[in-house]
Amino acid sequence: MNILTEHTTMDFLFAQWKEKLGRDYLPYRNHAYRVYNIASTLAKVDNEDNEKIAVASAFHDIGIWFDATFDYLDPSAQRAEHYLINLGKESWTRTVNLMILQHHKLFPWQGQGAESFLVEAFRRADWLDVVCFFLPTRLPEAYLCEVVKAFPRVGFNTRITSLALWWAIRHPLKPLPIFRW
Repeated sequence: MNILTEHTTMDFLFAQWKEKLGRDYLPYRNHAYRVYNIASTLAKVDNEDNEKIAVASAFHDIGIWFDATFDYLDPSAQRAEHYLINLGKESWTRTVNLMILQHHKLFPWQGQGAESFLVEAFRRADWLDVVCFFLPTRLPEAYLCEVVKAFPRVGFNTRITSLALWWAIRHPLKPLPIFRW
């Protein structure tokens, strides 16, 4: 199981976003890379599908910062879609949007179509990372430790928790709009 520490698309996007992300640049970038590596390993893909995972990884939470909302799934998916259309990759938008929109689904993705395994691998990878690997997985512990060693958490979970609490206090009737059943 290889850990990819560089990806042209992700590096390009994060270089553009560095100023906007500010102090959250490294925590979010590292989270995106952890999700990317884990999802790619779970899905066992290469080439085009691997690139779709990279795009979804970079964009999946970006609405938190670019749209100043914790109800960020739709804004994040819209930004990814706009990016893909500008690249002439319209045919990827359905798969990448599903990966982003369903990544906080509490139960396994049961969708139809060829992209189902990507959506579920991505959902699982994000959950594994956010809960610090406290969910059952078939991935070796040594691999997961190497992913974190390559991309340290540097306060990501603390930051996301503080943003979630901030949102919940200000929106008590809609405290966690990102979760899907």
